[in-house]
Amino acid sequence: MAHSSKSMVLEETKKLAHRIIHVPKGGFLFREQEDASEFYIVKSGLIQISKLTENGKELTLRCLSAEACCGELTLFAIDPKYLFNAKALEDSEIYAVKIERIETMILSSNPEFVREFMIMINEHMRKQHTKFRDLVLNGKKGALYSTLIRMANSYGVEVEGGILIDLKLKNQELANYCGTSRERVNRMLNELAQEGILSLPSRQIIIHDLDRLKQLNHCEDCPISVCVID
Repeated sequence: MAHSSKSMVLEETKKLAHRIIHVPKGGFLFREQEDASEFYIVKSGLIQISKLTENGKELTLRCLSAEACCGELTLFAIDPKYLFNAKALEDSEIYAVKIERIETMILSSNPEFVREFMIMINEHMRKQHTKFRDLVLNGKKGALYSTLIRMANSYGVEVEGGILIDLKLKNQELANYCGTSRERVNRMLNELAQEGILSLPSRQIIIHDLDRLKQLNHCEDCPISVCVID
C-alpha cells in the first residue's frame, strides 16, 4: 500500500479515537482472551505482540512502533476477544478507538476509507502469513534468519561495514520471536558471526552480509512493506 494511502487511513482512524492510553514499560495494553472493545494505533513507544504456546513458552509475533496498529482481528467478530498479548517494552502512548466506531465507518458510504483500510488489513495478514511460513517451513534457524532480516528492514541503520539493528533486545527476547531457547539463539548467532555474516559488538547486532542471510533463509523477495517486524 502506498505510504500516503496508509497515512490517510491512520489519520482518519485517529480522529475516531475516544482516548489516549499511557502504558508504562512492562504493562499490558491487553491480554489474550480478554473481551475486545477497542482498536489501537501506537502514538509513541514500543509494543510487543505475543502469544503463549500450550507449553507456556512465549512466541513474539510483532514489535510495534509509532503508527503501527493492533486489535484489527476483532473487527466484526461475533464474540470479540483479543487473540494475543500486547506488552509495552518502553513507556508508550496509544490511540484507542471503539471497535463499533470503525465498523460504522466501514459500513458507511465512504468507499475510499473502506478500500484503503482493507488494503492495510490485507498487508498485515500477509506479514503474519510470511512469519508463520518461515517458522514452520524453515525451522528455528529460518525463524531467526527471518527475524534478523525483518529487524534490519524495520530498525536497520547503515554503519561502516553493515547494518546495525537499532533496537535494544536481549537474546531471550530475540529467542521469543523464534519460539526457541536463549541458549539455542546464542549458538546460532555465534555460528553466523563465525561465518562473518554478522557481528555482536557490545550486545548489539550488525549484519554484514544481508544477501547471504536471505539466501540461507530461501527468501522469496517479498516487498519490504511485508518483510518487517511490525
